[in-house]
Amino acid sequence: MTGIVEPMRLRELTLRNRIWIAPMCQYSVDAYDGIPTEWHRVHYGALAAGGTGLLVVEATAVVPEGRITRQDTGLWNEAQVEAWRGIVAFAHAQGAAIGVQLNHAGAKASTFAGFGRDGVERGSVPVERGGWQTVSASDAPVMGLAAPRPATTAELEAVAEAFVAAARRADDAGFDVIEVHAAHGYLLHQLLSPLSNRRDDRYGGDLAGRATLLLDIVRRIRAELPTVPIIVRLSATDWVEGGLTPDDAATVAGWAVEAGADAVDASSGGLVLADIPVGPGYQAHLAERIAREGVVASAVGLIETAQQAEEVVQRGVAAVRIGRAALRDPSTPLRWARELGATVDWIPPQRLRAY
Repeated sequence: MTGIVEPMRLRELTLRNRIWIAPMCQYSVDAYDGIPTEWHRVHYGALAAGGTGLLVVEATAVVPEGRITRQDTGLWNEAQVEAWRGIVAFAHAQGAAIGVQLNHAGAKASTFAGFGRDGVERGSVPVERGGWQTVSASDAPVMGLAAPRPATTAELEAVAEAFVAAARRADDAGFDVIEVHAAHGYLLHQLLSPLSNRRDDRYGGDLAGRATLLLDIVRRIRAELPTVPIIVRLSATDWVEGGLTPDDAATVAGWAVEAGADAVDASSGGLVLADIPVGPGYQAHLAERIAREGVVASAVGLIETAQQAEEVVQRGVAAVRIGRAALRDPSTPLRWARELGATVDWIPPQRLRAY
């Protein structure tokens, strides 16, 4: 029976285990230029050395105006590619696969990070202070932020090209996996959800119309990069009446695989305020729902112990993703393997004396 310490394959890529690091925004590019910094080198280096099978770095903008904050990383130019190369090479030297989550924040762009260069301010950055007019599926505000304007059809087509160009740069930097971010209230989620998509062009209407841009992006990345694994991250429910449902997400997951994706990560929420039943493993059932459709699915959301993670995988989910647990202890995958009594070869030789 498969467990979290067992290897798995995505396309031609072999992952040494099923304990993956979820993308976690660091908001640490204080130069506002999208180039990862020394913080990123050390942060991701520690996570890669901690035994993970797959480390996916933070939401990385495909265009400057797609940044959640001005302090986001990017992949819209060659200077960013060069900076990522060293981080990727170090992860590979530790035996970890590494991916990048590509994102356009849409109506949730141009916000204050709440720390670092921007100080403690929150909310939307005014245009006169370096922010910008955001675009979205419609003019519906998201999470109390400044109202976006509806993106034109041509602008959405340009977003698709930006995702493809960023995927090419990610491949050039050496990343093993491309993750397309269609969750947490960002642009592709804004298009997917009936709560925010009021369009009457080909990007609106029923679920198939609302999924058009996401599926176009997946198809085009697959055509450009035929051997690179693609993961799609979905918010598998909006947690409110009239929003996306787990059945909707399972349908979109199947379409994404048909379009060329290899796996789907099931997160949730982020678009509207909702009463979310947060607790240990509270989103695992969403990954299980998608997995029942024959889709390779990963689960995320307060998976805090080795036994809890093992139980999720035993229920048919391909892998678990950890976030906050890995922030507290980057070597959580190694610790979990030992707690389960597994003998593994993921321990960096410099740390063998610790065991």
